[in-house]
Amino acid sequence: MTVGTGEIRVMSYNVRSLRDDREALVRIVRHCAPDLLCVQEAPRFLRWRHAVARFARECGLVVITGGGTASGPLLLGGLRVRVRRAQDVLLPRTPGLRQRGMATAVVEVGGAEFAVAGTQLGLDAAERLVQAELVLRRLAGLGVEHRVLAGDFNESAGRPGWDRLAGEMQDGFAIAPWGSEFTSPRRDPGRRVDGVFVSKGIEVLGCGVPDDVTDADYTAASDHRPVLATLRVPTT
Repeated sequence: MTVGTGEIRVMSYNVRSLRDDREALVRIVRHCAPDLLCVQEAPRFLRWRHAVARFARECGLVVITGGGTASGPLLLGGLRVRVRRAQDVLLPRTPGLRQRGMATAVVEVGGAEFAVAGTQLGLDAAERLVQAELVLRRLAGLGVEHRVLAGDFNESAGRPGWDRLAGEMQDGFAIAPWGSEFTSPRRDPGRRVDGVFVSKGIEVLGCGVPDDVTDADYTAASDHRPVLATLRVPTT
C-alpha cells in the first residue's frame, strides 16, 4: 500500500443570508479558491434553492448539500471534489429558539477521502454545549477516519461548546495560525467565533482569516470574516 498526501483548501463563511454586498462576497470566495466552502446562514426561505445555486455558480462552485433543508448550513465544492454521499441533519430544537442543523458529506479530493460537516451552533450557551456533543457524534457516525468540521460556533476558545470540540478535534488556528485570528464583528473584529476543526490524522498547514483581502470587501460582504484552512489529508 502506498500512502501519499493531498492538500485541500476548506473555507468557512457566515454569509448572512446573502443580504450584504454580493459582489464583494463572491470576490472573496473566488480569491480564496476553496475546494470546499462551508457556508452558514445560507438562504433558507422563499426560492432558497435558486439563490444558493446562483451563489455557487458565481463562485465557480457547485452545491453539494444543505441550505434550507439543513436550516442554513450549506456545502459547496469545486471541480476536484468527488461526493461519495451527502446528508442534511436537523439538530433537536430547543423550544423558543431557532432550528439548527448540519450539512454533511463524505468526499474524495485528490485521492484523500474524508467526512466534512458545516454547522452553526445556537445563541444559548447551554444549548451550544449539547449541540457540540451532537455534532461530534453525527460526524463520527459517518464512519470515516478523517473528519473536518467548519462553522460559526457563536462562542470562542475557553467556552464549553468550543472546548468540547477542541477536546476531540484539532482547532486549526490554534495548531497552525495563519493570517488573522478574529472573525467577528465585521468592523475591527475582536472575537474568533468561526473556525475549522480537523481529526487527529489531518495535518493543518495553515488556518485563519486571509490577510490579502481588503477591509472594504470584508466589511461589505458579511457581518463575519471567513476562515480558510489548508489541510493535508492522508491518502490511500
